[in-house]
Amino acid sequence: MAAAEAGHGAEEAGPQADSEPSGSLRPYLARLDALRGTGPGREGDVGRRTELHLLFDQLIAESCGPGAPGGPSPQDVCTLLVQACQLVHLNQEHLVNKVCQLIHHLLYRFQVVVDEQNLDFLLSYSISALKQCSSWTHTEILPALAALVYNNGPNCQKYFPDLLGTTGLLVQFSDPAQPDMELRRAAVHSMANLCLSVPGQPYLEESYRNLCFQTFLNVLQSSKPSEVDDITFCMLLQNALKGIQSLLNGGKMKLMQTDHLGSLLAVLKKCTFYGLPGLNVEMPAVLYPALLPQYDRRSPVKQEQSELSAIKQTGNRRKKSKGKQKKGQLGEAAKEELERDVGDGSVHEMDIFQFHSGDAQNSPCLNPQNRTLDSACMPAGKDHLSSSCPSWKRISSSESEYSDAEGGIQSKMRSYQAKVRQGALACFLSTIKSIEKKVLYGYWSAFVPDAPGIGSPQSLSLMTIALKDPSPKTRACALQVLSAILEGSKQFLSVAEDAQDHKRAFTPFSVTIASSVRELHRCLLLALLAESSSQTLTQIIKCLANLVSNAPYGRLKPGLLTRVWNQIKTYIRHKDVNVRVSSLTLLGAVVSAQAPLPEVQLLLQQPSSSGLSNSGTTTPHRFSSSECWRRVPPCQGEHTDNWERSSAEPCWLVRLCIATVVLPREDSYSDSDTGCTPGPVYEPSPVRLESLQVLALLVKGYFSMSQSYLLELGEVACKCMEETDPSVQLHGAKLLEELGTGITQQYKADSTIAVNQRVPVNLVVTFWSMMISGPLPGALQNAQHPTLQTSACDALSSILPEAFSSLPDDRQILCITLLLGLNHSENPLVKAAAARALGVYILFSCLRQDVMFVADTANAILNSLHDKSPNVRAKAAWSLGNLTDTLIVNMEMMGQSFQEEFSDLLLLKMLRSATEASKDKDKVKSNAVRALGNLLHFLQPHHIVNPRFSETIKESIQALISTVQSEATMKVRWNACYALGNVFKNTALPLGEAPWTAQAYNALTSVVKSCKNFKVRIKSAMALSIPTEREHYGTTDQFFQIWNALVIALQKSEDTEDFLEFKYSASLRTQICQALIHLLILANSTDLPFIRKTIAENGDVIRSYVLQYMKAGVEEDEAGIHASSHERGKMLKKAIEHICDIEELSDGKAKVVVAAYLEDIWTNHVNSNELMEA
Repeated sequence: MAAAEAGHGAEEAGPQADSEPSGSLRPYLARLDALRGTGPGREGDVGRRTELHLLFDQLIAESCGPGAPGGPSPQDVCTLLVQACQLVHLNQEHLVNKVCQLIHHLLYRFQVVVDEQNLDFLLSYSISALKQCSSWTHTEILPALAALVYNNGPNCQKYFPDLLGTTGLLVQFSDPAQPDMELRRAAVHSMANLCLSVPGQPYLEESYRNLCFQTFLNVLQSSKPSEVDDITFCMLLQNALKGIQSLLNGGKMKLMQTDHLGSLLAVLKKCTFYGLPGLNVEMPAVLYPALLPQYDRRSPVKQEQSELSAIKQTGNRRKKSKGKQKKGQLGEAAKEELERDVGDGSVHEMDIFQFHSGDAQNSPCLNPQNRTLDSACMPAGKDHLSSSCPSWKRISSSESEYSDAEGGIQSKMRSYQAKVRQGALACFLSTIKSIEKKVLYGYWSAFVPDAPGIGSPQSLSLMTIALKDPSPKTRACALQVLSAILEGSKQFLSVAEDAQDHKRAFTPFSVTIASSVRELHRCLLLALLAESSSQTLTQIIKCLANLVSNAPYGRLKPGLLTRVWNQIKTYIRHKDVNVRVSSLTLLGAVVSAQAPLPEVQLLLQQPSSSGLSNSGTTTPHRFSSSECWRRVPPCQGEHTDNWERSSAEPCWLVRLCIATVVLPREDSYSDSDTGCTPGPVYEPSPVRLESLQVLALLVKGYFSMSQSYLLELGEVACKCMEETDPSVQLHGAKLLEELGTGITQQYKADSTIAVNQRVPVNLVVTFWSMMISGPLPGALQNAQHPTLQTSACDALSSILPEAFSSLPDDRQILCITLLLGLNHSENPLVKAAAARALGVYILFSCLRQDVMFVADTANAILNSLHDKSPNVRAKAAWSLGNLTDTLIVNMEMMGQSFQEEFSDLLLLKMLRSATEASKDKDKVKSNAVRALGNLLHFLQPHHIVNPRFSETIKESIQALISTVQSEATMKVRWNACYALGNVFKNTALPLGEAPWTAQAYNALTSVVKSCKNFKVRIKSAMALSIPTEREHYGTTDQFFQIWNALVIALQKSEDTEDFLEFKYSASLRTQICQALIHLLILANSTDLPFIRKTIAENGDVIRSYVLQYMKAGVEEDEAGIHASSHERGKMLKKAIEHICDIEELSDGKAKVVVAAYLEDIWTNHVNSNELMEA
């Protein structure tokens, strides 16, 4: 009767539910409210339980169906669950079971994270249910608990003792001794959800983190009991992997202990191969850092047999289901070509076993003469996989991630096994991000392939997954992990070397790493050949790009990049836009890898069609065989015969990238991002941008090969800057900057490029006239895109000075006006770029003698020097240093005429600003002290006696002294020593008389004796040798202090804790000896007693170092001074004559001690030279 009434009530509630909005829970909330009001009594309780059963069943059924367009609000879901739990007492276990099912279904179905207030009640209810209800209910309570704590870990803190304490519920249920595997899985799932981090919220305490980590590790280390089904065990492993990944992603779990990291890596490697056909891997419990691969317990023969049998079975299934297909073997010619394209050694059976199945052979798509994939090879409406790929990959769509035609169990099991492998790889990726790279590379051999020894199988590595896993997603995951390992590995791989064949009893580490690098190339190229999934193909190419960016090709035998180059060419025209972009990225990596490389230069000189016909027979591609490379039409006025000649010139890559950027497409790809728009259709924006990046890298690394396209590339840059897409405009400006930089590098004083091989100045003038008359001024004034303005400023600063001086006056004025105007920009990036550009222009010979331009530039730079942005101030300080360099050059070339024209007021302003900037951050300070030294050198006598200048001069010199003595970076201190040397060059300053003289010398002598950086010591010794008069060194005590400090520095010239400094010790001794001889030339009679005392105490040491200095021959010291042996001899003879004169005058011939000592050094030097000549 009650049941009938309940059923009748449910029927009445039905229309109300239908009338509510889709996904609304209001009718169910109303029914729950009604049940709360049910009166006491046995019949009422029975009816309520029945009604609750019906209500819960209906809710569970609806939550399992297809999703409604508009779901209920999270608050309604939480309210309904709370009311449901309030109506179900813990002794009503069947209802408890259903309400927990409801919690799980509703929260996951509608992706609801329970708010803190409702969580408190629901979590308390679930924990009480676990404690009080029978064990048969726990398999439903635990999933509900997992749903509640998902993304709610920080709000569950007070329940951690009950859940994760020593006797916590989750700890008990996840114990390895737990007989119920489903219960253990649910507990591990809940624990994994608790470990999820929430941004901005406190994370798990360390004790709980360690407990969870050990629990997950125990799960992964355990073996599957025979009575447990495969799918349940897979789910258990997945949950444990997710838990570890959450711990690592939380950022607090640091794997500092070797055992923790080694144990984790061991289980991750084991899980990485879990369920992979033909492999049964037994790993050691802990992996330790090792140079060679640690053992993989497997039988190579059994493994190969199992692999082949597995392939034969799948091949038979395919044959039966597909019907008629010819049997056969892959042709020997194709095998030979595969070996030739992939690497030096033979292609291992382990890598090509897939070609031995009958259904993969003699396909029309595999025939080298029939590479076009037309409609006969691609069934409509299906994601066709090219039959040139291995059989295991052709069946991947049905065997790994989609339904299987022969039944669901095996297909489902393979899907779950693949998810375990994917989870392990995702966890490995998180592990890589949470440890230092230097620690990770200790395990290099465990995960990166090495060339197998003779008669031994190849070690299991990430490339095994990339080559053999039937799931495209898993293969892509493995390649992502490998990319993460390779990223930033340049320093580690730099030791690799196999350029020369080693014939030793042992294999050096450098050869081992080189072998690994070669094997990586071989395996990745093999994967490239075999892959059919576009997503995985993209990952392979990205992985190759990372490898190319970090491998030391200069130390390896040539040929690796050639194979990469030839294989990737075809994929530039792949149907998938992501593959095309990644292919261009790889080409960019090739042309930027340790550029310029002779091997890459040869590749760039290949004809444009080279590689397509050759690699096309082995590389799958999806375009018509009638298509050819597009060519850019000849420039206006260019003769046809010249055009034909230029088409055979290098660089075909330049032609390809230009065509990709500026020409409409001649064909139609099936790109998802291109619509049926009227007018010409260009390549998708990512492809065009990547092409521009490749052009910029090519110009940067191989300018001599791309300079013949200078005007054409300039037109590309112009066209890009005229477009509306800011990204294209920006890349056009960056290309222009690289072109300008390439030209400027050719004309540098130290350039090795022959004059007749440089870009002619008149052509450079034409190039920049086109730029300045084109879109460059517009880009500079485009205030809506400050990044574009910044790049345009950088581009304009790369102009060749000789070309700038040949530009029309109005063009020069336009450039200067634009830069001076941008120096007042409110955007710090633009202002910094403009300040830097002015610092470049101030060095131009045609501008630096223009007093008005120098003054305008100085005012603009001083304005930027007071900007609030540190970056702007740093660029302005650099430009101020350049400007003061110009003042010194003008002073030396033009004399007093320029100094008199330059404003005293502006000079004082510059001096004060530089003094203030010397107290700024190190990036500003390093150039501020350089500017101070130049300005103090530039001062004239009338400035020094001017009362307005005197105090500022003292402050400036004091700022330099403080910087020399400070704990600033070595670059700052080096510049400060250099600046003091410049100050000493100004004879108008009261050097030797002013109070700051002693402070300056004390600072320099302290540095020359004790600074850890030898380059700073060298610069301080150089500064001490600059004064040209004895009076400039001050009193006798001051002179002796300097002399004694240099002697001590000479004795300490080989004492260093940093081995890298040792290479500068010879230059340091050279500079100190030069300073000592300079002091001897200037010494007076009062200085002799101290010099004699030093010689008596340290004469042998000084003699040995001075003799080395005399024998050193032509050597350039850190000051940039060339001193030949003859010049050094003249300096020593001059010192001997001077000392002899003053000793004879003061003490007579009987006391000529110092002169005799120096004569002895000279005699030894002469005798040594005569012996060498004899």
